[in-house]
Amino acid sequence: MRIGVLTAGGDCPGLNAVIRSVVHRAVVGHGDEVIGFEDGFKGLLERRYRKLDLDAVSGILSRGGTILGSARLERGRLDEACDHAEELCGELGLDALLPIGGEGTLTAARMLSDAGMPVVGVPKTIDNDISATDRTFGFDTAVGVATEALDRLKTTAESHQRIMVVEVMGRHAGWIALESGMAGGAHGICLPERPFQLDKLCEMIEERFSRGKKFAVVCVAEGAHPAEGSMPYEKGRIDQYGHERFTGIGNRLAAELERRIGKEARPVILGHVQRGGTPTAFDRVLATRFGWHAVEAAHRREFGMMTALRGNDIRLVPLAEAVSELKTVPEHRMREAESVY
Repeated sequence: MRIGVLTAGGDCPGLNAVIRSVVHRAVVGHGDEVIGFEDGFKGLLERRYRKLDLDAVSGILSRGGTILGSARLERGRLDEACDHAEELCGELGLDALLPIGGEGTLTAARMLSDAGMPVVGVPKTIDNDISATDRTFGFDTAVGVATEALDRLKTTAESHQRIMVVEVMGRHAGWIALESGMAGGAHGICLPERPFQLDKLCEMIEERFSRGKKFAVVCVAEGAHPAEGSMPYEKGRIDQYGHERFTGIGNRLAAELERRIGKEARPVILGHVQRGGTPTAFDRVLATRFGWHAVEAAHRREFGMMTALRGNDIRLVPLAEAVSELKTVPEHRMREAESVY
């Protein structure tokens, strides 16, 4: 077989582990040829690719980012790819395409599959918001980075009797904020799934100070928002890829807490540091297993599917199921977190 692989959307620790696994399984296990498209679906459309052999993937298991590069694709160009899906496959000699990406990438993969391209998707997102899989690689690394930041910020917050507002990634699903907030012992966690009550947050912090505690740490997802009318807040505009541009809830919340409580409050925006660097052992193993099973699915011609973790096993699920809805934090998980504030 001639198998194409690409990485699209936001970068994520573990992408290189998938690429390496695909090459090893395809080349060593089946004698396949593997090509890697550069800069995601743009490389596919523009026929920009390079051969991936064992030497090309040597030493990349522990590297963050992606050796193939990543980019987002405008909807119009995606429609163009779908209109020419079979032509692209014939021209490139592709027997299978393995796109690695999050909800947007998997939606594009489904569209290409429906247009006749032989596709097996591999899910990735640090947000862990793909409903068809129990976990996505990259999430464990992001939670570890955020947890370490919370641990470090606690000491400086206590030294200066400050409130620290730590903003982590999570547009529509607050899994990173939830798990890093719990692991880091945050005193408040604000998630996109539930508008936060600013008055209650202020009461909690003031109560801490009244008990002699000299600091507080609040972990807030970038997509979190206050209950209507509780503080000034405006939604951001929608960008060309259909994503909401957030307006900096960490900065706004820190300023409002300082104004209301009268204690110094500092925002810390972790941003893309959560995406970068070496993937954890868990993410390397999961990414490797996803790559192995994607190649096997291609050889069984089980196209239109996606690899997924179900319990401890890797299963195949339809791409349509993978993108039907986002996996958000359920109410019972929020209650668990509240019990340990």
